[in-house]
Amino acid sequence: MNAETIKQASAVYFTLLKEKVIDENSEHFQAYFHPEVRQTVLLLADESGTYIIESPKRIQLVVQPTGSVFATNFTHLKEKHRQVETKKHFNLMSVVMMAFLAAIDRNQAAKIRTKREGISYYALERQVNDLIMNWDSILKTKPSFGEEERIDMKEVVTTWKYMEVDTDDYGVKKGNRRTRIGLIAGAMRLLETEGLIVILDRDDIPKAIPKQELFERIEYLYHDYNRYELFKQLMTSEEDQHAENPQN
Repeated sequence: MNAETIKQASAVYFTLLKEKVIDENSEHFQAYFHPEVRQTVLLLADESGTYIIESPKRIQLVVQPTGSVFATNFTHLKEKHRQVETKKHFNLMSVVMMAFLAAIDRNQAAKIRTKREGISYYALERQVNDLIMNWDSILKTKPSFGEEERIDMKEVVTTWKYMEVDTDDYGVKKGNRRTRIGLIAGAMRLLETEGLIVILDRDDIPKAIPKQELFERIEYLYHDYNRYELFKQLMTSEEDQHAENPQN
């Protein structure tokens, strides 16, 4: 491993640390695929607890679930969020994000539609509400529902049921995290901060547009996590009812 290889690999890796994504138009993208440079970058990533996602048009850097020396809003959401919210609101935000991921992680037609049209916060609120009301019905006959998945279903259901929807005059109330729409807005901002979605029409009828980076994370990373697939199964049974028109 010569000095030039180390220099190029370091440039690639520290650009990824800063930008999270390098696309095919970057000089670093071409440099990365030189065998020795790539091997060195992968070594740097492994030693620092990060992970490289390779796709035909971009490379991404993500933080491994445990053991990383770096922190991001997404992977360390719980620790950061406790400073401003309670654990039950963290759990609800996780449900919202998983509902969003499950809504876009379907067939190819659904992926194309959501990438083009997005999902409005109001549509996402209805999906989450139907999902949680279904969980509420299951809990009445199966009180242990959620224990296997390590989810406090009763707390999630109770907290959500007694939150104000806040669908009127979003522009005035959008900062209220104690409402359903405010909670959804907070969850979507976390995904936006990670560069995984674009939020449009913030002051009217806001909606989230998934970026290609998010689809690549789902394909190349999340599908390898059993817990993601388990959560997705919990989500999709109810959300399939909304698959035809998720943007409204």
